[in-house]
Parts: sequence; C-alpha cells; structure tokens
Amino acid sequence: MMRLLWLLPMLLFPLLAASAPGVDAFTATPTDDGGQTYTLSLQVLLFMTALSLLPAALLLMTSFTRIVIVLAILRQALGTQNTPSNQILVGLALFLTAFVMMPVFQESYLVGVKPYLEEQVNFTTALENAAKPVRDFMFAQTRESDLALFAELSRNEEIASRADVPFSMLLPAFATSELKTGFQIGFLIFIPFLIIDLVVASILMSMGMMMLSPLIISLPFKIMLFVLIDGWSLVFGTLASSFLV
Repeated sequence: MMRLLWLLPMLLFPLLAASAPGVDAFTATPTDDGGQTYTLSLQVLLFMTALSLLPAALLLMTSFTRIVIVLAILRQALGTQNTPSNQILVGLALFLTAFVMMPVFQESYLVGVKPYLEEQVNFTTALENAAKPVRDFMFAQTRESDLALFAELSRNEEIASRADVPFSMLLPAFATSELKTGFQIGFLIFIPFLIIDLVVASILMSMGMMMLSPLIISLPFKIMLFVLIDGWSLVFGTLASSFLV
C-alpha cells in the first residue's frame, strides 16, 4: 500500500514536474523575538492534494469499478437485500482490486518511483516510466469503440499510436469500458437466479397461492444453489481472470 501511495500522486499530478528544483520542502525563518516560523513548500502542498484524490484514482484507474458493480448485481440477484452490507462489498472489492493491480503497481514502483526516490532519474522521467504500466493495463481493458468515441468528442485527429493518447481521453474511455464489462458479467450471473424466481412464481400461481411472495420461497433455493456451486470462488475467479490479457 505504501508503494501505491507513492505511485498514484505521481500519475495524477504531472504539474509537480514543473516545480523549481532544489526547493526545500520545509523552511524555518527567524523572528524578531528569537523564535522561528515554519513554511511548507508548494511541492508538499501539491503532494498532499494528490493524496486527497487517491480514492478517485482508485475508482477510475483500476479494476475497482468492474468488481464492485458485479458484486452489487450479485447481491441483487440473490435477493438478500443488504446482505452482504455495502461495507463488506466495498472491502471485498478493494482487496480484489489490490490483488489484480499489484503486479501493475509493483512494475510502476520498480521502473518509476524507486529510481526517483534513489535520485537516479528526474521527476519527469520517473513520471513517464511509472505511468507506462498503468497505461498498458488501461489500454488492455479499454474497447477501441469507446476510445474512438472520446477521440471524436475531443476532435483530436493527431492520434497515431497509443503513446499519443492523453490520460484525459484514456481515463473516461477506460471507465466506460469497465462499466460495460461489469454489467455484462452481472447479466450472466443474474440469469440463473432469475430462472429460479420464474419457476417458483409459476408453481405458486399454479397452486393458487398468489398472495405469497415468490421471493420468500425462492430465496433459500437461490442461497442453497449459490453455496453448492461454491459461488463466491467462481465469482472471484471469474473477476480476476477477466483482467488477464
């Protein structure tokens, strides 16, 4: 997680590269009464601002969006209302995101952040090196149609290769593709549980029990089916494998 905290601010704030080199992060100025006043530099201010945008980056630049959508649709398909709770779903999505994205973050740390911390490269070079694995991951999950849509909307006709695609265009295209993929996987998961609801509703209507809610009867059958097929392992395995290229 510490590597993630170092990496995402570098990806989010290329303006940091324009700051003056050699500016002290912390300065002390003597006062007339013999004391001292302390001032933070602009670099530290921008870095802390970047950390405040870390949740937004986690949502839009990683696998979190697809995972949390699928888990939410799964809960809706089961019909268990608030079980698992939103906190549990978000926690599961966060840990699955960390599992899926860890190779990407490790590569970015090794080629970008670590050389910068060891003062082997300057900030601009470190930023470009650290962004490359993240961009490759996002490109691998982005549909060409979505990328073409935002290229058309931005009226950018100078894109000849992936290197020419700016983050401002890649990010919304990636988010749109993740939404589509998440709903597609959720649809496939929803179908078996919908069939159970239809069968139970048909049986109840044929028995004349129209006042009894089919959801009350179908819920234990759906839970039993999900447990017998080891549903959580199947869902988690499908989500993780869907990001493999």
